[in-house]
Amino acid sequence: MIGRTLKHYVIENLLGQGGMGIVYLARDSKLQRPVALKLLKPDLVSDPDKKGRFLREARSAAALTHPAIAQVYDIDEDQGMMFIAMEYIDGRTVSRLIADGELDLLGAVEIALQISEGLARAHEANIIHRDIKSDNIMVNRDGHAKLLDFGLAKLLETGLEKPSRPAEISRTLTQDQAHTLAGAVLGTINYMSPEQVRGRALDPASDIFSFGVVLYEMVTGERPFKGESPIDTMHAIAFEEPPPATDLRKNLPPQLQRIIVRCLRKRREDRYPDARSLANDLKILQHDLESGTRRSLPPGERLRGWLEGIKTSFPFGTKGLFIVAAAVLLSIVSIITKIQWGNLVWPVVIAFLAYRTIRNRKRRMLNAFTKKVSKFPEVRAIIIRDNQVTVVISKAPAKIYIRISSLVDAINRKLYFSQPIAAAIKDDLSEPEFRNLLRTPGVVYARDEERNFQEK
Repeated sequence: MIGRTLKHYVIENLLGQGGMGIVYLARDSKLQRPVALKLLKPDLVSDPDKKGRFLREARSAAALTHPAIAQVYDIDEDQGMMFIAMEYIDGRTVSRLIADGELDLLGAVEIALQISEGLARAHEANIIHRDIKSDNIMVNRDGHAKLLDFGLAKLLETGLEKPSRPAEISRTLTQDQAHTLAGAVLGTINYMSPEQVRGRALDPASDIFSFGVVLYEMVTGERPFKGESPIDTMHAIAFEEPPPATDLRKNLPPQLQRIIVRCLRKRREDRYPDARSLANDLKILQHDLESGTRRSLPPGERLRGWLEGIKTSFPFGTKGLFIVAAAVLLSIVSIITKIQWGNLVWPVVIAFLAYRTIRNRKRRMLNAFTKKVSKFPEVRAIIIRDNQVTVVISKAPAKIYIRISSLVDAINRKLYFSQPIAAAIKDDLSEPEFRNLLRTPGVVYARDEERNFQEK
């Protein structure tokens, strides 16, 4: 393609390529300026869905005007090839800046502030990006950040977007090679929101979560959610809390940690209500960093952190804290009212029976979980040990992951005092590893042929 001309654009150099587009540096011969020319891959031109997504990218981005959003100049078709001419940014991606170790704290906050303001502009125009990641943010030589690639954007003309039908996840996807899952769960694995990995409807809160992943990566050099396989990464996004950024990089301002945590809340209603509020907090943080001010967390945030610390360090966790609090309250009541201890026997017995019922409720829910999951033809075995559920499957279709994750999520929502259930879905076990796993305690289900082996 180098040297060819499409309409009045002369292609000069290859800039890069993604799952559905190839980007070239070209020159606009009419206006005599460099442009980035994004072409739909030739093998996708005949696909109406891919072509439609490509057109939506141009229309969505062209509708936005903001210094932090790469400008779209033109969309056209020539010689059987469809292309978008967009602003050429002479700079590097945020992922490259992170890899090269060239992002200090002030620089990361400045980039985050610019992108959050661009994101706020897009959301106010009823457009979500759906693929925010460090590779989609460019920083030019003057330090101005630009948000690229609205290839997954969708105009929210009728409210929330309907989720796409899940498709099988390629086993070749890894942490360092996470491509877009076209036609399935759209987005890039490591930067997906919890609702995105479950194939649910998306709204601007999903972009805010993905933005939080990028912010975490910029200030720590690490991604908050990662696993040995795409399934492991998706599980971490849906259920696990990332290590605090302050654990990976000491002396970070507490308000920065608070911003990251709020962006990465599992429930979308717990995140920032909009990107404008996020940008306002980043602007305050930037002012404090530049002025040398160190703000402490608000009293409410400090209290919540203190309570979380007690819960995690107290014997038996929340359950132990509840028992001690109930015992102290009972002692105070008995002293004040001078109740005879003998009169408390029956209330204690009733409370004990109620506790036993609640405790056994978790076991009953796990039994129901086993009964449902064992009906999936892909499931080879289920192991439940303590609060860990391991499901071994023969292959890894996204629909199985989503179903199992939803069932575990439903159990955890109904637990009041017990520790939450953690789930691991394994599809990459070798035969010897699988056989060894069947010999361990806690196997509650195995296929007939697997159980025959287990009993030998």
